[in-house]
Order: sequence, then structure tokens, then C-alpha cells
Amino acid sequence: MHGDMRLLLPLFYIALTVYALADIVQQPSENPHHLPKVGWILLVVFVPYIGAGAWLLVKYLDGPQRRPLPPTPLAPDDDPAYRVWLNEQERRRSLGGE
Repeated sequence: MHGDMRLLLPLFYIALTVYALADIVQQPSENPHHLPKVGWILLVVFVPYIGAGAWLLVKYLDGPQRRPLPPTPLAPDDDPAYRVWLNEQERRRSLGGE
């Protein structure tokens, strides 16, 4: 059993580090969770266990980092594309088309 722990601990470290690095690189923000990506990467690589643990903890406490979605129109009149289409229809009617 003692030999299993000597193998399990490095495998856990590698898995944790790879997961944390992949997650950091995939973040949409250049400063995820209040630190630049490069800072997080250096922390995870050069501070074993603690760096990746800090990333996971801060990520959990901050919640998901998402890009803000553009506001969706609430009514057709609020949609700029619809307004352009509506103005074009009005112009065609006034010129004697349809």
C-alpha cells in the first residue's frame, strides 16, 4: 500500500496541474479571477499543489466568468434590424411600390 501512495501522489499532481492549466488557458478573460493568465500559469507551475488549489478555490468562490451577452431586444421596435426593415418598407410604399 505504501508503494501505491508513492505512485498515486505524483499522478494526482500531474492531473491537477494539467486540469488547472487547461482551464486557465481556456478562460475568455485575460485577467481571470483578478490575476493575469500568465500569473496563474506561473503560480500553478512553480508552486506545486498550492497554485492549482488556489486556482480551483478562487474559481469556485468567484463563480463562472462569462462574457456579457449583448442585450436582446424586448420588442420588435427595439431591434435595429427590424427598424431598418420597417423604414425600407415604408419608403417602398411611399414610392408607389407594393
